[in-house]
Amino acid sequence: MDLGLLVTIFDSALRLSIPLLAACLAGLWSERSGVVDIGLEGKMLVAAFASAAGAYALGSAWAGLLIGIAASVAIGLVHGFASISQRGNQIVSGVAINMLAAGLTAIIGNAWYSQGGRTPPLEGDQRFGSVLFGHSALVYIVLLAVPVTWFVLGRTRFGLRLRAVGENPAAVDTAGISVTGLRYTAVVIAGVLCGFAGAYLSVGQAAGFLPNMTAGRGFIALAALIFAKWRAWPALGACFLFGLLDASANQLQGLSLPGIGEVPVQAIQALPYLMTVILLAGVIGRAIPPRAAGIPYVKER
Repeated sequence: MDLGLLVTIFDSALRLSIPLLAACLAGLWSERSGVVDIGLEGKMLVAAFASAAGAYALGSAWAGLLIGIAASVAIGLVHGFASISQRGNQIVSGVAINMLAAGLTAIIGNAWYSQGGRTPPLEGDQRFGSVLFGHSALVYIVLLAVPVTWFVLGRTRFGLRLRAVGENPAAVDTAGISVTGLRYTAVVIAGVLCGFAGAYLSVGQAAGFLPNMTAGRGFIALAALIFAKWRAWPALGACFLFGLLDASANQLQGLSLPGIGEVPVQAIQALPYLMTVILLAGVIGRAIPPRAAGIPYVKER
């Protein structure tokens, strides 16, 4: 394998890992506060559609990004209302958001554009162009979010309180700090990051929205989060690993193995999902989530 091919694979791996990383960090913020976020996939999908539709309507990729973030935060607040205010089952709420997003984006897209749920192709300023080393600004914003997340959660009073809410909300409440307020803040931050992930897919990486274009990336991001044990820097490595596997799979299409022949494209494309299962089977027993994650907090009277 020559150097040029390796550079191409690693460059592609970085591009493919960015939406995973943004979604993984979103899950980290949410789950560190005690709110399990199965709805990453749905928020990414809504953000991807809203970003593409906004960029097409307003002629600006940045305007599309803001609209995508707003849509993702709005969906995230629905999850927050069901999980935090109403103390509902967080898993069920997340699954409902995923199902709602998949159907709603396709129906609205078809009603607005009559292209089978797709948005019209984006051109020029409607897309994010490259700013450095062939990558768009979104790539560097998401990469910057890693040290920011590490510093805020690990080195600030706000981060300490947020992590405490995910471990022992009763103690935080006793100290006079709003558990509900901190959890809603985390949900909003998660929505913003999912907005970046969705916008990158439709306005940065592709040239428009396609139905179900997230293709399970939200669930892969959850697997990366568990593999990284809810830490920012390991999350970067885990997401890049999945991106590298995806990039390698693209290069392996059409590969012929001795005694087997040409490997089916479907088998190659399944590699990232197979790796998800393998990694979870290997670390799920040793990865300990925040103690209060998924448990609705009921204030003692």
